[in-house]
Amino acid sequence: MNKPLFDFVADKANNTLVIKREFDAPRQMVWDCYTKQEYLDQWFAPKPFTTKTKSMDFSNGGHWHYAMIDPDGNHYWGYTTYNNIKPIDTYQTEDAFSNEAGEINTELPQAKWEVTFKDFNALTIVETIVYYNSLQDLETIINMGMQEGMKATLEKLDELLLSLKNETR
Repeated sequence: MNKPLFDFVADKANNTLVIKREFDAPRQMVWDCYTKQEYLDQWFAPKPFTTKTKSMDFSNGGHWHYAMIDPDGNHYWGYTTYNNIKPIDTYQTEDAFSNEAGEINTELPQAKWEVTFKDFNALTIVETIVYYNSLQDLETIINMGMQEGMKATLEKLDELLLSLKNETR
């Protein structure tokens, strides 16, 4: 596949980000990479960061408590709560920065995410809509490098999907 589709649109009138990305892999495989700890730990952070899960329960009302770790060993904690899971189609989350104990950092923006998976020919399209409470929250996240970070993170997912596809051949 040539350069994959990557749309990143900041809708400042509605305090949302709309991120659309295509993957050269079956929808079930992409879904698994988004919803299973053993895969998330391999791709959910932009290079050169890595990811470590502290705890995860992918179910309605469940959570994912994880850290993105920089090359110097600094941990940047996040806490995600899962809702409205409809396997291999969609799920919603409430996402926040946290500390190692899972306590939400109310000084940083929190968001609601809707993640949808669709087949498109032999590809899978993932559309993510991220809702922020205010324009200030949206701009804070953009200024923290969300667009560049998402692009780099999803490129790591491409690498993982390629290796998984090669394993199944």
